[in-house]
Amino acid sequence: MPLEVELDRSSPVPLYYQLAQAIEAAIRDGHLVPGDRFENELDLAKRLTLSRPTTRRAIQEIVDKGLLVRKRGVGTQVVQNPVHRRVELTSLFDDLARAGQDPTTELLEYEIGKADDDVAAQLNVSSGHEIVTIRRLRRANGEPLAVMVNYLPVELAPEARELERSGLYQALRARGVHIRLARQRIGARPATRTEAKLLTEKVGAPLLSMSRTAFDDSGKAVEYGDHCYRASRYYFETTLVDR
Repeated sequence: MPLEVELDRSSPVPLYYQLAQAIEAAIRDGHLVPGDRFENELDLAKRLTLSRPTTRRAIQEIVDKGLLVRKRGVGTQVVQNPVHRRVELTSLFDDLARAGQDPTTELLEYEIGKADDDVAAQLNVSSGHEIVTIRRLRRANGEPLAVMVNYLPVELAPEARELERSGLYQALRARGVHIRLARQRIGARPATRTEAKLLTEKVGAPLLSMSRTAFDDSGKAVEYGDHCYRASRYYFETTLVDR
């Protein structure tokens, strides 16, 4: 079905931006779903009485956001909505489940060993303290989304089989560990060869990164995580308040 768009030509908001917003809203609201063919650029321009450069720029805005993809011989198609996540004290598994994204986990590594100086400092334990290193690939609706590495004191770590059925925080809650506070840093970095293969991205592709140390009710550090996410499929959302 043709996209219904109402453009305010008297508004100071550029027409390309109004059109881009309408396209994005239609995708996020489910009026356009993954796999749908998007209207031909020239036909859309004629129907809305817009110039072709204006229409092309609007569509490119949505392509750049990862909501549309151009395919040779096929045209422009809607792709899977990117996952957005509020910067809150929640786990990725819980957030995906609440959003109906069908999270699954592949356990890549579960190793008991000695904490190096950096991990020991993050967990506030002595260097050489016995820890569990957990490395997982998280998918949403079957599509790779994040590579997650977590370090936990061995006495707190869930068993390996639990981590393929649920999220880490859910497994910790089941063991009576309740996370109340976290210190977190969000950044970006290029994908390594291993990360690129797991996430079906190119080597050096931009990835969002997040490192987090979580603390329980008593203020004890219970886990340190270093995660990376596909920038084309994931973004963080914050709310800013003027105090």
